Amino acid sequence: MRTDVSPAPTRLADYRPSDFVIDSIEMNVSLDPARTIVRSTLNVRRRDGAPADAPLRLNGESLELISLKANGAAAQADSYDVEEKFLTIRGLPAAFILEIETACAPEKNTALSGLYLSSGMFCTQCEAEGFRRITYYLDRPDILSVFTVRIEAAKEAYPVLLANGDMIDAGDLGGGRHYATWRDPHPKPAYLFALVGGELVSVDDEFVTRSGRRVALKVFVQAKNSEKCAYTLDSLKRAMKWDEDTFGREYDLDTFMIVAVDHFNFGAMENKGLNIFNSAYVLASPETATDQDYENIESIVAHEYFHNWSGNRVTLRDWFQLCLKEGFTVFRDQEFSADMRDRAVQRIKDVRRLWSNQFPEDAGPLAHPPRPSEFVTIDNFYTATVYEKGAEVVRMLKTLLGPDKFRAASDLYFDRHDGDAATVEDFARAMEDASGIDLSQFRLWWSEAGTPHVDATLVSDGDGVGVALRQDAVPPRQIPIGYAIVGAESGRTLGQGLISLDAGAVDVRLDVAASGNERPLVSLNTGFSAPIVINVERSLSDRIALAKADPDPFNRWSTVDGLWRDICLADAGRRRDGIDAAAAYAGLRDALQGALANGDLAPAFVAQLLTAPSASDLMQGLDNLDPPSFADARQSVRRRIAVDLADSLAAAYECNRTPGAYDPSAADAGKRSLKNAALSLMVPAGRSALAAEQAAHAANMTDEAAAASILAQSTAPERDATLARFYERWREDSLVVNKWLAWRAMRPDANALSDVKSLLTHEAYDEATPNKVRALIGGFANLNLSAFHADDGAGYSFFVDQLLHIDGRNPQLAARLTSAFEIWRRLESRRGAMAKAALQRIADSTGVSSNLREMSARLIGA
Repeated sequence: MRTDVSPAPTRLADYRPSDFVIDSIEMNVSLDPARTIVRSTLNVRRRDGAPADAPLRLNGESLELISLKANGAAAQADSYDVEEKFLTIRGLPAAFILEIETACAPEKNTALSGLYLSSGMFCTQCEAEGFRRITYYLDRPDILSVFTVRIEAAKEAYPVLLANGDMIDAGDLGGGRHYATWRDPHPKPAYLFALVGGELVSVDDEFVTRSGRRVALKVFVQAKNSEKCAYTLDSLKRAMKWDEDTFGREYDLDTFMIVAVDHFNFGAMENKGLNIFNSAYVLASPETATDQDYENIESIVAHEYFHNWSGNRVTLRDWFQLCLKEGFTVFRDQEFSADMRDRAVQRIKDVRRLWSNQFPEDAGPLAHPPRPSEFVTIDNFYTATVYEKGAEVVRMLKTLLGPDKFRAASDLYFDRHDGDAATVEDFARAMEDASGIDLSQFRLWWSEAGTPHVDATLVSDGDGVGVALRQDAVPPRQIPIGYAIVGAESGRTLGQGLISLDAGAVDVRLDVAASGNERPLVSLNTGFSAPIVINVERSLSDRIALAKADPDPFNRWSTVDGLWRDICLADAGRRRDGIDAAAAYAGLRDALQGALANGDLAPAFVAQLLTAPSASDLMQGLDNLDPPSFADARQSVRRRIAVDLADSLAAAYECNRTPGAYDPSAADAGKRSLKNAALSLMVPAGRSALAAEQAAHAANMTDEAAAASILAQSTAPERDATLARFYERWREDSLVVNKWLAWRAMRPDANALSDVKSLLTHEAYDEATPNKVRALIGGFANLNLSAFHADDGAGYSFFVDQLLHIDGRNPQLAARLTSAFEIWRRLESRRGAMAKAALQRIADSTGVSSNLREMSARLIGA
């Protein structure tokens, strides 16, 4: 919708059930790129208690109404109204059959919402409100219907026709056309509807459920990509088994299908029985995909599969409950990944993502609770807060309840609400009923924005060890804070437990084993038990001791990360009070040296220790920011560490090679991560030739991409030749080329912006493909701080030009990119003024989508 005025917000407090229920829908979809005809037959009844004269108000956008019938009779012209976004029908009986015939134009649908074309293939994306672009309907998640879908299309052009559920019929129609009929027996909301038609091949496998049912697994791709699906199927089978073992959830249809599409606004979509995926999260081979790509595929395949229960079988009453299905499912996929890989490293990666994306969101103009109270466009609330913080809320529940009660509560939730549209309150009530624990205070986590800060003062005396905790959240949150007591000299664990901070301030004595004369150290928020910022009064020597020997791997990494941060901030002229930068640097250097020499530590864990916080992460919590100075400081400190640890880094590089056939397993991937983390430090210290050699002769994409990426972000003499060679080698593989586009966007010198502008007309770039837009435009704004925040404001101006241009074809994509401006209020005054002026240009523009207008207004504060 194009508008010069922001539409009125939708509010949680205003929710009420629809006056009508649609028990079933039969659709006949005749596919044609220019004019697809949809004939829908709806079995409708008035909800008990609804007013007898209430009209039926159906959602619809960009549709042509061809005909309308109720109980077989054509609707009279004065009995209905067609508006821009609604079809309103009056004078209907208590129960009736509604027949609607509409037309839509998939080839003109550049928003990638509803029914559209991707590389010549028909596909759909209906979450959140795309189904209304296919036919008129009550397009809201609390309307659950049984769908039967008959698809017709030209057989030669679209030989494969797919929809939700199981196929019940198929055949030829004559005239070169054919059909397939699919039925999903499970009532579902319209946002889970899916349809695909195209020239595809399927790569097949099978899974036998614990009850002995055989489920056909099919991944549909273009024929050229059929050799790149093995890991997707392997990940799917492991996810299905894990969900049975861990949550007791078994799959419920005869077929589970995944379709890879090139043009997609999201990572993937959990449509019942027919998941549609961004091709980046399906296709993988050792030559074209990195270890991170394999990890992403494993995680996202699991995430979408887990939605079969946490989102599909139990869905949402309204879109304000989005954190219920997404937060719960992210938690489930994080636990799956932790079980498949290294649990400690997975936790670090999850929290890095939370710190980088959600903490700034919670501290800036886009802050909102996991369950917001209002929105203008729900598309703008698929956020880190909903997903990542939502997952942390579920994780805290598991911590408070314990694993056995949490499993019982999850079972109760699934069983109690199977086939229902649930709320956060329903979820919390199941947790309470199964555990006997009152969660009334805990529920604030879903309704309050912001990251709680907790101040901790440690006391060690003759009576033992204590801690005084003070939180700033008002009203106070219930915060589970794990702790461990560590011997300062031995690193031995002397005690551990859990504190439930449920008041503004508490003083707690901690259980500690006898330690002789050894001084105890307290490690707080172990395993990142709560999504808080915890400030502990602690000497630098104690921090260094924990950096070297904290038995809690997350907190050991977090302490090292804090040392990196303090040293980089000091180098940027933003030294924290009381920090001795020289002593902190020596402590960091020694901690990293010890980790590199410690053969008992997992290589993937050591790689995390070697990875400094990003420049964006360094700026968190600070004002009067000059972003390029933080990028420069980070690079300076990394160069010093590389020089001082040159021999150890070189040894780590050599010892962690993985000769032989590529294996994406956690063990080999961990070795490659350490080898390439060492390389990323060595290049700024003068070892660019080693990176160029690795890029030229790598036996897998992980090593080739790591070396090329490192050089791309440097001014090394080998940079341009390496990037040119990479492009020439991979120019025919669109997904690989997307990496190259992102690297080009991160050019570290004064020519970065002109380079990005030149790529807008390059053969590798396609503004219709979200992956490419995110790589080039998103990469420039989010990852190239020096160019985006350039002194003259040219980076802001260019970015807004692109946002307005992208908005003309894909409003969801444009709106999501605006988060790069989240920092603008914290910039030094001159840059802040330029950034605000750029945002104001969006607000003042005519014909802007409601998606982009809402985001600019929230960022500006209007």
